[in-house]
Amino acid sequence: MKAIVFEKYGPPEVLQIKDVEKPTPKENEVLIRVYATSITAADWRMRKTDPFLARMINGLLRPRKFNILGIELAGEVEEVGYEVTQFKPGDQVFGTTGFTFGAYAEYVCLPESGSFTQRPANLPFEEAAAVPVGADTAWFFLRTQGNIQSGQKLLIYGASSSVGSYAVQLAKYLGAETTAVCSTANQEWVKNLGADKMIDYTREDFTQSGEKYDAIFDAVGKLSIRGSMKSLKEGGVFLDAVGMMRRTVQAKLATARSSKRVFGGTATGKAEDLVFYRELIEAGKLKPVIDRRYPLEEIVEATNYVETGRKKGNVVITLGHLWE
Repeated sequence: MKAIVFEKYGPPEVLQIKDVEKPTPKENEVLIRVYATSITAADWRMRKTDPFLARMINGLLRPRKFNILGIELAGEVEEVGYEVTQFKPGDQVFGTTGFTFGAYAEYVCLPESGSFTQRPANLPFEEAAAVPVGADTAWFFLRTQGNIQSGQKLLIYGASSSVGSYAVQLAKYLGAETTAVCSTANQEWVKNLGADKMIDYTREDFTQSGEKYDAIFDAVGKLSIRGSMKSLKEGGVFLDAVGMMRRTVQAKLATARSSKRVFGGTATGKAEDLVFYRELIEAGKLKPVIDRRYPLEEIVEATNYVETGRKKGNVVITLGHLWE
């Protein structure tokens, strides 16, 4: 089968398409024919390597554990192990591989208990593949970490990102009064996702407005935690979707002798959450935002575009053409 393989850390150009052995499902596994995947932050961070975390996980000098990236996927079940009872060949599914990666390939095996479920009936494969990670991250911070309630005032910084675009929609579902922060070019479509108020960060610094929020959600890891504290109400929360590990000291200093709190963390990616997102999607209350689509063979070009930092929502990689 064809797969995108990287044998050394570095820029997008280390990603190469190669023929590799097709996996065989174990007794409790499902073999999925992949029709679409995406480029997530976890993919490019593992390739570029955080100086400590990625190399500790995947090999100090070169990738040893994971050399095929890709977390999100949508596709069709081709084969199941003899112990599998929830899925059968022909089922159309979407989900994640978790931090075992492997979705940049024509096939991947996942345990039946993994984070995947039936695909939303009203989404094509390439759109369904862009849902799990962004929606999971947004829901984890809004609901689990932030406990966002109806009527609360929430500010989402980086609202045009993948996580941010889901956060705007899920905040609306929760009944929060949402202020979305993004650039001028993205204001209209982000507002159409359900934001109540818009702020153009190129023209206005929200921390200077005097407005107070119950929660501030930094979906892109670019806000100063300390600088944001004055815009939080007493007892308010700062939700750090990206940089909590590297900003732990800053967070402790910013909240010293204060009732304000800072939360980071990583979404768990449970199958039952995917069922919830599917129900919202089929009810018209949640949708993925797709910026660009690239075939698998153009993974380097696609990754270079993602790393410009200018993408809107999600960038999808398609494999369906390989099966035509």
